[in-house]
Amino acid sequence: MAKRTVVRWIVLGTALAALGLHALWPDGHDVHSTAGAALVPLPGGRGFRIGSLAFAACELDQRHSAATTAAFCAPFSVPENRARPGGRRIDLHLALIRSRAAVAERDPVVLLAGGPGQAATASWPQVQGAFAPLLEHRNVLLLDQRGTGGSHALACSRDPTDFETASTDVVDLEEVRSRTRACLAEIAGTADPAQYTTSVALEDLEAVRQALGAPQFDLVGVSYGTRVAQQYARRHPDAVRSMVLDSAVPNELVLGSEFAQALDESLKAQFALCTHTPACAAAFGDPYANLYRLRDELRAHAPTVEYRSPRSYLEQTRTLDASKLASVVRLFAYSAETAALLPLAIARAQEHDYAPLLGQADLLAESVEDLGGNGMQLSVICAEDIDLLADRPQDARLLLGDVLGPVWRAQCEVWPHGARPADFHVPFAGTMPVLILSGEFDPVTPPRYAEAIARNLPNARVLVASGQGHAVMGRGCLPRLAARFVDTLDAKALDAGCIADFGPTPAFTGFNGASP
Repeated sequence: MAKRTVVRWIVLGTALAALGLHALWPDGHDVHSTAGAALVPLPGGRGFRIGSLAFAACELDQRHSAATTAAFCAPFSVPENRARPGGRRIDLHLALIRSRAAVAERDPVVLLAGGPGQAATASWPQVQGAFAPLLEHRNVLLLDQRGTGGSHALACSRDPTDFETASTDVVDLEEVRSRTRACLAEIAGTADPAQYTTSVALEDLEAVRQALGAPQFDLVGVSYGTRVAQQYARRHPDAVRSMVLDSAVPNELVLGSEFAQALDESLKAQFALCTHTPACAAAFGDPYANLYRLRDELRAHAPTVEYRSPRSYLEQTRTLDASKLASVVRLFAYSAETAALLPLAIARAQEHDYAPLLGQADLLAESVEDLGGNGMQLSVICAEDIDLLADRPQDARLLLGDVLGPVWRAQCEVWPHGARPADFHVPFAGTMPVLILSGEFDPVTPPRYAEAIARNLPNARVLVASGQGHAVMGRGCLPRLAARFVDTLDAKALDAGCIADFGPTPAFTGFNGASP
């Protein structure tokens, strides 16, 4: 039976935006910034100027909503290929969220979004709560990385990572190449994909900084954005005042090399909470074993499921096979709340009630749908990781399997390659102040990644949110701690006792919640 592979969902799930909480930091700030140009209002209330950039009022769209977010935008263009400054230029989407301070500090906070493929302006409505304390004293800068959002997106009508395969266990690599060629043909007339790597994007960010009057940046990277932050700080160390790395990726990590392993470790740990809770164990037994039994059942027979969309309430028809199950479970594992639904959703699916799995997956997928059909992912992967991505036959037994390496290699045979600096995968080191945030049960960037980064940074501190998943800066007291860190530049002096309040969400034993 034909099926959609898990590969697209592996890529789409690389980073989900954290949902921030509006927790304000009321205290005064301690470290003042004087570098960079001052904000100068333009005549007639038409906006303001910072350095050479003129910002005017604009609105940032919110997906699946008529609501918009107020911001200020400035036109900004760069050469697509810096080696050919007289060649094609591309427009970058640059926005600024004003601080609530009458006179903001001159060092702006810069959001570096995840993915690769998420756009900062599209992510902002979901993460803005996490930045509320930072906005007390600083503006927040949003720059869609080239190839994403409003920055000359490498958009294809069909997702190059979403393809049909002939059987449950065999990937048709020629179909993979064909889909990739089709995507490349769509964008080849208007873009050179080799110019959409992380390293080239760093120079876009530096060009923006220079246009702003060369302030220092306070970088906040999420997931893939933590790679961008570390690479930028290495190339431009004097440009960075501080870094907050949320769900961090070490420079030495090859993207995709541990996806299957990290998910399996996370699921085991989270499901162990159920087996050690009497009410949950009585209801579901061993959810980890149940998951793999369900996978094997779906390998033998993939049912066609009819259910209503939880958002539109329209009838949906979808085939649920083993790879779709893997993608759905991975999306559930990203947050503590949805992970708590997994034992129940798996048990219901074993009784042939698949709607809870598929309906919730539809809602979760909306968080990363802007990554679909985005060729920028391949520009990053093919230039920066593919030659180092080894086959992992040991992952074949795991939920995500071992298809990722062969698929990406087949795609990169077609996709143009950019350049990778020789030190790209060297661990980041230095004396810069760094705060690293991690979730205990993160299914893609586990806490051991944060600890690996911190080993080379004497002024870094790792905070692990117990029971939490991926992208945690918006959780509990972490927005306040991040803002306090950016104010003081002293991660080790933070009073972080509040993180003891974190813990896992008890597994649902019914749709009304956990048993008391």
